[in-house]
Formats: sequence, C-alpha cells, structure tokens
Amino acid sequence: MSSSPRFDRGHTDDLMAFLMASPSPYHAVATAAERLEKAGFRQVAETASWDGTSGGKYVLRGGAIVAWYVPEGAEAHTPYRIVGAHTDSPNLRVKPLPDTGAYGWRQVAVEIYGGTLLNTWLDRDLGLAGRISLAGGTHRLVNIDRPLLRVPQLAVHLDRSANPDGLKLDRQKHMQPIWGLGDVEEGDLIRFVAEEAGVDADDIIGWDLMPHPVEPPAYLGRDRELLAGPRMDNLLSVHAATAALAAVAGQPDAELPYIPVMAAFDHEENGSQSDTGADGPLLGTVLERSVFARGGTYEDRARAFAGTVCLSSDTGHAVHPNYAERHDPTHHPVVNGGPILKVNVNMRYATDGSGRAVFAEACGRAGVPWQTFVSNNSMPCGTTIGPITAARHGIQTVDIGVAILSMHSARELCGADDPYLLANALSAFLAG
Repeated sequence: MSSSPRFDRGHTDDLMAFLMASPSPYHAVATAAERLEKAGFRQVAETASWDGTSGGKYVLRGGAIVAWYVPEGAEAHTPYRIVGAHTDSPNLRVKPLPDTGAYGWRQVAVEIYGGTLLNTWLDRDLGLAGRISLAGGTHRLVNIDRPLLRVPQLAVHLDRSANPDGLKLDRQKHMQPIWGLGDVEEGDLIRFVAEEAGVDADDIIGWDLMPHPVEPPAYLGRDRELLAGPRMDNLLSVHAATAALAAVAGQPDAELPYIPVMAAFDHEENGSQSDTGADGPLLGTVLERSVFARGGTYEDRARAFAGTVCLSSDTGHAVHPNYAERHDPTHHPVVNGGPILKVNVNMRYATDGSGRAVFAEACGRAGVPWQTFVSNNSMPCGTTIGPITAARHGIQTVDIGVAILSMHSARELCGADDPYLLANALSAFLAG
C-alpha cells in the first residue's frame, strides 16, 4: 500500500484553466494528453505493434483517451485500478448543412445533443469549437473563443405567459442561433471556420462543431467557496483523473501494486454506444493488449480483470435548497462535503457493498470526507458509464463523483473544495 499525492485549492484554479482549454471533447482529450506528455507519458498508435515496456502510455481516439502507467516489474496478470469519466457535455451541435436564416438574419442550424437544459443557452454569448476533417484523413482542432453566436429569447412583451406559465421552447424552431445579418449563403459558415483555422475551405470535408459559452469559470459567493463554470459534467472528473494519474505515475514503481488507468469516453450523454463510448470495445482492447504486450496469456488477462476495480467518476446532485422535496429525504449531499458514493439497487449505478468498501478505504487513506447519494424513490434515476463498464468487461465498478447544482446547464455550480478532494481520493485509489 502506497501513499498518494496531495492536491489543494491550486487544483481548482487549474480546473478553471482546463475547462477554458476544453470547449469540446476533442479539445478535452488533447488537453489531457498534453498534461500527460509533460508527466512522461507517450502516445501509442492503435495501428502499431505494442511492446511490453514499462512507463506511461496513452491512446487517443476521437473524443476519448485511455492512459495507463505500467510500473517496472509489473507482471502480465497485475490487476488495474481504473478511473472512468466522460468528455462530452449536453450542448448544441452544428448540422451537416449549417447555413440557415430568415428575415435578414443569418443563423446556424444546430441539433440538440444530450439532455441539455435548453433555456440556459438563451441570450448567452457563444463561441464555436470542435474539429474539422480534412482531405487525406487528417483532423484539426478549431476554437473560436469569442462572442460569435447567440440564441435570442423572445421578449416578454410578445409572450406574456412566459413568467406565469413557464417558458416553452420548441427544440427545432427556437434554438437556432444567429450569427449575422444578410442573405443566407451556402457554405458561408464553413468558409468562415476555414479562415479561422488557416486552411482552404475546399479541403474541409467533414466537421464536428459545437457552440460553447465564452464566459470563463469564476469563483462565486461571499467567501469564494463556490465555482461556476461550463462542462463540469464531466470535465471536472476528467481533469481530476488526469491529475491523479500523472501524480501517481511520479511515485516509485515499487510502491504501485496495480497498473493505474484513466479512461475518458465520449458520447456518455446519449448512451455511450459508439467506437469512442464506454459501451464500445476501446477500454477492453487497450487493457487486453497491455496484458499481451507484456507476454501474458488469456489466463493472465482473466486474472488481471478479476482483480481490477473501476471508479466511474461523474457529477451527481447536491441537495437543492429550492427543491429539497425532489431529493431523498435522508440523503442530502452538500457541496464541499467531499465526493459522493452513488447508489441505486436497480444498478443504474454500479455500486454495491463491496465497492463501497473500496471507495471508503481510498477516501480514508487520503483523509477525504465522503457522502452518499440515492435518488428519491418517486423519481427516475439517471445512469453513468459505471454499469456499462461493469457489464461489458466483467470489472468491479463503483459509481462516485462530485455533487453539483444546475447539472446539464450551460453553466454549472460546484463547491470550490470538491475538485481537489476528488483528486485526492482518486490518487489514493490509483496508488492502491
């Protein structure tokens, strides 16, 4: 059993920078990879032959990253300690034919991604980010991080029922952002993106673009004890996992009884069923190839997986002071109370009593307080990559996270201490 690195409030400051650098899943994995490179990790190609050398390695695929550190002398059947998270957030995504508009307004056609709170995207200054696909099969990241788009709300004078009866938004008609004046011109948006990216518009043959709020994260409250920002579901966990893995990889190899892993997937917000989602083969393939690259057999693979534990780290619900009746009456997670253990007996979360013990032990070693979350019985429960990981790979999985407010809003709210408390718990878990 090894000691684990310690994080403090500086980790939360760094989270703010990570959020700003990661306006899309593609940027998030690039930012994580850059940080891992500085910690000595190296990228390995899925199409290359892998060797069994020790050290830190990572695989990038679209908006997903899997990184792992093999200690010197690790055996082929050495189990893994995995922190799983996801890189995507509910938002708006640019359609294949993006140029639209009416009545002298130029607009961008968007599709709704995931279960976003639509009203939080209204009257907000938005940039545009993502990746473009170029002729020849290459990709380039794009981040236009300045006010470019806006989804304007209808004035209350023209909708007198908005306040007494609640705002009603049509996902098709009311969510198309404006970005200028004039006649609609086919290809206009992509020509603009090409100019911003410094490429020829004719070379762009595909795109995965999405608006993002340009307002930076900020401390909030009288004593700056809160943090408001975009995409904390679930880049808060991706950032903590990246920091924890890099820190644990810096410890003496002899102190690491497991192979620590960080897996951040795309498409969790719409079911995880993609080649970069948790319901795809990416994680299992990486773990298996690592076993076989170290000279292992299928028996070694089975032994390694049987001893493996995954913490599925995703945000959860803090008790809301204005809607306390929506929460379980005896479970009220609070911000800055430490990470939460997420429990659902119907396996919408993968936690069981054995997993609870693993998490509690890690928090105890880290000196981190923790809380428990369960849903109100009269409310449907959300889910995570946890049950998918457990079922797909036969790996013991525990669902945890940080309690927040305004989940799936364009701008979410957490406690300023919770990000580094989570990182301390994750590093203790990875260190074994």
